[in-house]
Amino acid sequence: MTLRVVSLPGDGVGPEVVETALSVLSDVCSAAGIGLSVEERPIGGRAIDTAGEPLPADTLAACRGADAVLLGAVGGPRWDHLRGEQRCEAGLLGLRRGLGVFANLRPVRVHPALAGRSSLRSEVVRGTDMIVVRELTGGAYFGEPRERSGSGPEEMARDSTVYTAREVERVARVAFRLAASRRRRLTSVDKANVLITSQLWRDVVTRVAAEFPEVSVEHQLVDSFAMRLVQRPADVDVVVTENLFGDILSDEAGVLAGSLGMLPSASLGDGGPGVYEPIHGSAPDIAGRGVANPYGAILSVAMLLRHALGRDDLAAAVEAAVDECISAGVLTGDLGGSAGTAAVGEAVRRATGRRLAAAGAAR
Repeated sequence: MTLRVVSLPGDGVGPEVVETALSVLSDVCSAAGIGLSVEERPIGGRAIDTAGEPLPADTLAACRGADAVLLGAVGGPRWDHLRGEQRCEAGLLGLRRGLGVFANLRPVRVHPALAGRSSLRSEVVRGTDMIVVRELTGGAYFGEPRERSGSGPEEMARDSTVYTAREVERVARVAFRLAASRRRRLTSVDKANVLITSQLWRDVVTRVAAEFPEVSVEHQLVDSFAMRLVQRPADVDVVVTENLFGDILSDEAGVLAGSLGMLPSASLGDGGPGVYEPIHGSAPDIAGRGVANPYGAILSVAMLLRHALGRDDLAAAVEAAVDECISAGVLTGDLGGSAGTAAVGEAVRRATGRRLAAAGAAR
């Protein structure tokens, strides 16, 4: 078989971390006897510069025809003046909508060697192993009407937070299935004491819970859960929440892991290609210097292997190789080390290769 991947390096450090992650993916596919076809397309600022829009039609078409999409990061100061559909971030929203990827999985696991790198006490973060499931195509990011009108003291801006029961049901089932395969604990986060959409959210999650009697479910308000996340993160297993809350909470969780550069993600829909990307931004201040942390992008490749190919064995080999390299002190500057992007990639490739050779990767 041949794995067809569309690469969207994007802006800032995106091209550096994507190149490194693709080198790991190429080695894994070669060892497993899987063909790999990679097609690069522009998105974000690079697409604005070359095509006049953040998500060209041919980029979206290529993504729809792929088995998986590997994304770097978008945006930077040179495009910050743009507004509306010309914003770099509009390309991301268009990609998510165009591919129908409604469930964003963001694992957060604290490596023992990095527990001391968190701004929280090591005894607080040690043992943290959670997944945040963020609804990705509804809520305030996509709701209508949205507008800005008027001027002076009467100028008005409005966003609409909209959810349907169907949207909540489908992402809740993803989260419940994940929880059933892990520690069987699900936390649903909302703001049901104030927001009507959150009241719908809580009611629907409660109904879906009846389909998964083996999973213990609790409902938490977003403000109190944000505090709990930094007080007792090791108690958390799987979290499911709406788009805006999920964006904020999963970035907050980057503090637990020691750096946003450590965190991967997978955005999945109903059978189409998923989007795999590190959750960090484009970091334009360090772009081109070869010092960006590629671990999040490499771990996103592991998620690609798991969800796009169904190869848990290959994904586990990459994840174990990352753990090995971190234990050996192969760390970028954000983690207190001095290794560059390429050096991390080479170390992970060697460690992955040893594991696949010992296991016999092809099947």
